[in-house]
Amino acid sequence: MSLPWYSLRGYTGNFFHDFNDGIIPLFITIHSVFSENQEFVLVISKARDWWVRKYADLLQTFSKHPIINLDNDSSAHCFTSATIGLVSHGFMTINPKLLPNSQTLIHFRSFLDRAYGRHRGENHATTVNSLKRRPRLVLMSRSGGVGRVILNQIQVKRIAEKIGFDVTIFEPTANTPLWQAYAVINSSHAMVGVHGRAMGLEYMEYRIEVEESSLVDKYDKNSLMLKDPIAFQGKKWSNDIMSIYLKEQNVRLDLARFREYLKNAYKKAKKFVDKGDSD
Repeated sequence: MSLPWYSLRGYTGNFFHDFNDGIIPLFITIHSVFSENQEFVLVISKARDWWVRKYADLLQTFSKHPIINLDNDSSAHCFTSATIGLVSHGFMTINPKLLPNSQTLIHFRSFLDRAYGRHRGENHATTVNSLKRRPRLVLMSRSGGVGRVILNQIQVKRIAEKIGFDVTIFEPTANTPLWQAYAVINSSHAMVGVHGRAMGLEYMEYRIEVEESSLVDKYDKNSLMLKDPIAFQGKKWSNDIMSIYLKEQNVRLDLARFREYLKNAYKKAKKFVDKGDSD
């Protein structure tokens, strides 16, 4: 029996980076190395206990065998071979041309459904919403001084509803079960959030203008920090710079400009809903 082994010492704890830097590359690695029916044991190291508990359902879906955590396992294990490290295809990407079985993000979504879909009946709101004909939009909310808060969130919600969306405001916490987050997002047709990307959905990027950043209240709006963040940070992404952009900064969306993005998203989502109704 073989084993894939990877370390979790990197930037884990952030949902986006956990998937972009860990879970998706692990999915790619397993489908690159092992055949469909080949048995293997997943071995991890440098993982915090809370992280393992958080992703237990997901990690266990990779293999029918118990996960080995080298940080608290002193037993001797014998395997015929080992694959150490992860394979990545880039930013939130699964390239089917680089995989022997041509797996895509659609297959990854099916994998998530195997891990978390069994909880579907536990989310009553999702069941009720699924009966509606309006496209569903999830507005990812943040609060508590964590930064990247949409300051005019209520106005954004109202505009989205006027356009035709059924809007759900979702504010996950550190204790939110992943199956619950998956149920909410998986039942939606569109999602709005600051610095995020939805897997299996078309990504529409909205770049805020200087006046939409709360940093304009603290720093000169003509400063390089606001006019050209890439030039300001250079090649060094220091903790101080990260704190400014990710912790200090909130956004107040230009409602007139953002409305056009929502209209475009609604047209795409409505086509999807109508297609589902006709099937």
